Amino acid sequence: MSTLTVTELRPPTTRAVRPTRVPRPAAETRRAPQGELRLTRRGRIVVVVAALLVLLAAAVFAGAGSVATERPGTPEPTRTVVVGPGDTLWGIAAEIAPDGEVRQMVDHIEQLNALDSAMVQAGQRLQVPIATP
Repeated sequence: MSTLTVTELRPPTTRAVRPTRVPRPAAETRRAPQGELRLTRRGRIVVVVAALLVLLAAAVFAGAGSVATERPGTPEPTRTVVVGPGDTLWGIAAEIAPDGEVRQMVDHIEQLNALDSAMVQAGQRLQVPIATP
């Protein structure tokens, strides 16, 4: 009788060995070419925050110029009107508005009385401008 022997041939396993990295001294590290600026993440954050602070300061100084003057203006002559039942702001404005400028008078009365809308109620007191002839 004959015998048969089977042996499996595998190539030897090799592991690639990475060369160890030797740190370079600080003088040998790569530097940016002359004239080029490179920022770290922290540096970029500092630049962004500084830019935002400059914009905020500019907005504050620009907004400071729009304050009211120290001298009061001339008050507009007004009279008080009591809203009756069935009266509307449009009707009141039509009585005192010059030649068809009712919409502008309604807006003006709303501003004088700090109204949110043209809704009025009976018994409500409104300041209206005195009609000039």
